[in-house]
Amino acid sequence: MRDDSGEQIGPRTEAVRRALRRVNDEAAAADLLFLEHWETARGSDIAAMLRAGQIRRANPVLAAEIHDELTRR
Repeated sequence: MRDDSGEQIGPRTEAVRRALRRVNDEAAAADLLFLEHWETARGSDIAAMLRAGQIRRANPVLAAEIHDELTRR
């Protein structure tokens, strides 16, 4: 889905879409969307790097699926 400016909104990968269907917590959903966004545009912000690392360690299979989907494109 894209907004009026053409910017992608919502999850980009099927892996995150599947995971979001199983999540009932807004904070967890925000973490999943953050991880997906971070995988698409890794920055040098240390706080973002640490957050992404924590989410990746907690969800290694999902992190790998997101990475695989994004690198196939």
